[in-house]
Amino acid sequence: MVELYILLILMIIGAIIAIEVKDMLSSVIAVGAAGLALSITFLILKAPDVAITQLVVEILALIILIRATLKKDLPFSATGRWFLNTLITVAFVVVFLVIAKRCLDDLPQFGQPLMRVAKIYLKQGLAKTGATNLVGSVILDYRAYDTLGEATILFTAVIGVLSIVRRVGRKKVGTEVKEEDE
Repeated sequence: MVELYILLILMIIGAIIAIEVKDMLSSVIAVGAAGLALSITFLILKAPDVAITQLVVEILALIILIRATLKKDLPFSATGRWFLNTLITVAFVVVFLVIAKRCLDDLPQFGQPLMRVAKIYLKQGLAKTGATNLVGSVILDYRAYDTLGEATILFTAVIGVLSIVRRVGRKKVGTEVKEEDE
């Protein structure tokens, strides 16, 4: 339960930073950090399908926001803050691995599945749905609205990214494309 409070505090801090910071790119990164913390929260709450959907939508939203924020690629600086940048990257990787280990430790041993909900599907699936394919019956009968919602969210996110990232229309041969039109 303590992990949830820590993640909630991180999400609140990320939201405050996103609102208060003057640099747009830093604001976008803070929003991404808050979304990542929310995805990890879903994993801790044993909702991996919602966590995957949140993560995909968060990544696609970050792509859109970064594309909208930056008009030009930022040059890589080989001098200056390389030590600080390396330290922050290593700290992020370590924190990510520690949280991943914590999430993976909660999974049951290989070959020992949790059968609380699955027992009902296995025992009553054929009688209630009439489908011999139990996987299909779970996805389409028991969890149809959930599956439809996830598919709609993912489809909408992908269409949004494609509409932002694609080139603006087709140009005739010999027509010059201005930088602001890209």
